[in-house]
Amino acid sequence: MLKLTYLSHSSFILDDGNEQVVIDPFISGNPNSPVKTGDIKSKYIVLTHAHSDHLGDGIAIAKANKGLIIAVNELANYVSGQGVNAHNMHIGGGYNFPFGRLKFTIAHHGSSTNDGLCMGQPAGVVITMGGKKVYHTGDTGLFLDMKLIGELDKIDAMLLPIGDNFTMGIDDAVKAVEFVNPALAIPMHYNTFPVIKADPEEFKTKVTQIGKNCRVMSFGETITL
Repeated sequence: MLKLTYLSHSSFILDDGNEQVVIDPFISGNPNSPVKTGDIKSKYIVLTHAHSDHLGDGIAIAKANKGLIIAVNELANYVSGQGVNAHNMHIGGGYNFPFGRLKFTIAHHGSSTNDGLCMGQPAGVVITMGGKKVYHTGDTGLFLDMKLIGELDKIDAMLLPIGDNFTMGIDDAVKAVEFVNPALAIPMHYNTFPVIKADPEEFKTKVTQIGKNCRVMSFGETITL
């Protein structure tokens, strides 16, 4: 069993009843966040890239919970320099953690801090936890190798951006769902800022039209996969 909570933007919590993982915890400065930074008790913090709306409160959460940040090598080195524990990984590599297995995938985007420091490559992530596989694409454009991700792993939930401008828009995201063929598609990275305004119900309709399942999650909502 795996519980999935949507914290808004691209931030999710995965909880199997024993361990808890938070992905891209953008809490402070997020107008849609239903929680405060101190509410997050996750011991494991997964970062897809270094942009402020994804790195977010990751360092603060790691310090408060004596947690571990999991990120690609350059970003992991950066957060280590900020005084937190980190596990360095990179694209295509997987590792078995106490919560389950994690593997980083490619993502077509960027990764830098607010002061312009390059943090290596952006990433998506496939997490195997609680008997389920969750593919969080990170911020990305559409790419054909998504088909390989879906062939290598039977994805139970695909978390993917629909907000356009910086990432896939709705139509490209629908094609991504077609490529990966997850049991469930969940839209993210929309309506946090005016420039990424999008209608998740339009996405759901179009996903349904190609015979796939979609769930539009409310901010703070928890579902069981």
